[in-house]
Amino acid sequence: MKRQLIGLCLATTLAVPAAAQDDSATVEFSVMTPDTALKAAQATLAACRDAGYQIGVSVVDRFGLTQVFLRDRFAGLHVEETAYRKAWTAISFRGATLELDEVMRPGTPFAGIRDLSVALPLGGGVPVEAAGSIVGAIGVSGAPTPEADDMCARAGVDAVAFDLEF
Repeated sequence: MKRQLIGLCLATTLAVPAAAQDDSATVEFSVMTPDTALKAAQATLAACRDAGYQIGVSVVDRFGLTQVFLRDRFAGLHVEETAYRKAWTAISFRGATLELDEVMRPGTPFAGIRDLSVALPLGGGVPVEAAGSIVGAIGVSGAPTPEADDMCARAGVDAVAFDLEF
């Protein structure tokens, strides 16, 4: 059931053109401040350290541009690219990469998304929301499992949730 729901959401996001909201010449949107992005990254890093993991964490804005990257001292060389790609994937496809991994596996209708140069649907990328809008995403790489990367990213989201709602 969960896979079908995620697949339906993904299909809707990819297949349905955005409906016109109004005829204004400009749009308004919210983004995290650099201080908020840094707080989220630091909380993510701390959660992984507490669990015994050396990771890299990337926080991107709503457009997929890096706001913050932190790498723990013993994290692998690959973590900068991988954390960024997970965050980019979460923001681009508006969902946690742990769930996106399931609907984008080989043999599924969305498997081709894995061929995009930046997309990386592996656990560890989580969108950040404020008042019902996605304002950024956190990507984590370096923990021993995708589920552990996801847990650390969610700790970063939790650390700034109150700040973003008020």
